[in-house]
Amino acid sequence: MGLKIKLVKSYAGASERQLRMIRGLGLRKLGQERLLKDTPAIRGMVFHVQHLVRQEVVAQEPNARKRIKPRRVRERDAKRAEAAR
Repeated sequence: MGLKIKLVKSYAGASERQLRMIRGLGLRKLGQERLLKDTPAIRGMVFHVQHLVRQEVVAQEPNARKRIKPRRVRERDAKRAEAAR
């Protein structure tokens, strides 16, 4: 199960703590939606900004994000691969 969270009100004038909660949920723009795992940590974050977001429990599972290496590490690995040839 997942939580679909949508930013429905502007966070202008919100406290620094609330801004961090919104960023932690991955919301940036008004009307943006995110599908997140339904965990106690996520629910706690939503509770702190419940006046700014809408939440809905859905049966759909969120996709696991693929880890991307930093650019400098990818470039270093590419140079090593070329040198090994």
